[in-house]
Amino acid sequence: MINHTQSHLAYLKKEKMQRWSIHGIRLGILVGFIILWELLAYFNIIDVFIMSCPSRIVETLFDLASGGELFFHIGVTTAETLIGFAIATVVGTFFGFLNWWSSKLKKISEPYLVVLNSLPKIALGPILIIWFGAGYNSIIAMTVLICVIITIITVQNAFLAVPQEQISMMQGMGASRFTIFRKLIFQASLPTTISMLKINVGLSFVGSIMGEYLVSKAGIGFLIVYGSQIFDLDLVMTCTVILLILAGLIYYGVSLLEKFSIRYKG
Repeated sequence: MINHTQSHLAYLKKEKMQRWSIHGIRLGILVGFIILWELLAYFNIIDVFIMSCPSRIVETLFDLASGGELFFHIGVTTAETLIGFAIATVVGTFFGFLNWWSSKLKKISEPYLVVLNSLPKIALGPILIIWFGAGYNSIIAMTVLICVIITIITVQNAFLAVPQEQISMMQGMGASRFTIFRKLIFQASLPTTISMLKINVGLSFVGSIMGEYLVSKAGIGFLIVYGSQIFDLDLVMTCTVILLILAGLIYYGVSLLEKFSIRYKG
């Protein structure tokens, strides 16, 4: 018993050290990249007008923050992204559930889903502007359009991937189809669903920024377009860094949801 406890403690210690090692390597890569970028700019190996550099990005970031516009634009883009992300997740999960529930509906909708998923969404930008107006609604619609199809396909495939033997066992115990879904299908598909949410984080930002390119008068995408028009590459690179940070924060939020779902499943 004592040996077993000691072995378990040694295993936990090893796992903890490995996690810290991974975090350290990640941080080291990031810091090394920033230092290398700054040194290349300092010694004029790269053109800072085109490539910018970390020090200029930090300076631009402080200029935006001191002017009070930074957090406004971040708030606009974040709100558009989260709303589109939430709508696409709910709608996509619902239709994925319907396709799991009815194999006939799945067969009918499958070719349409494949075609719509292959369609370049930017081509629908002018149509969305006409339908929803030149404002936030069009941007949210673009975000939903980019995420919802992949959500439907991923969710329905996750539901359908549950082994038929497990379903048959519950059916033999007299469980209703909805009980089978709630007790078996939904819980078994949680890992795939969470992975889908992680993918949708990036896709949601693609949708919101793409929409802001087309129609917005505020947001990070608007600042990127404005910076490119006046050849202010420092502003463009700063906005790109801000997007990376925002995406990382939302991804971290989904990771917390994943840990919670693992505990719930357990």
